[in-house]
Amino acid sequence: PPRPPSQSVPTPVPISPQLCLTEEEKQLLAQEGVTLPSTLPLTQAEERILKKVRRKIRNKQSAQDSRRRKKEYLDGLESRAAACSAQNQELRKKVQELENLNRSLLQQLQVLIMQTSNKTAQTGTCVLV
Repeated sequence: PPRPPSQSVPTPVPISPQLCLTEEEKQLLAQEGVTLPSTLPLTQAEERILKKVRRKIRNKQSAQDSRRRKKEYLDGLESRAAACSAQNQELRKKVQELENLNRSLLQQLQVLIMQTSNKTAQTGTCVLV
């Protein structure tokens, strides 16, 4: 029996997967004046454009990471240089103190040598007399 037209069975419509883009991808595509369809599949030209945009984003992220690592490295070097300068100052001060102490001890030693050499000579003369 024929069906009336109002009761026809709908034909299944194939559902295409959605194209998911990040905000950054959308911004770059807009800057380049390109609009991509919201469903897949994409044409070869659209695929190339999307790959190019994604490569630009990866390169941008890589450059940011590289600058961050360089900054961290330089900050570390600056901090080490400051620590070495401080240590150097402390060591110079210590050397100066030790040199002063050494001079003082040498003077004391010379005085003692003079005193003991004078006493021996006097004792020697006393014994001979």
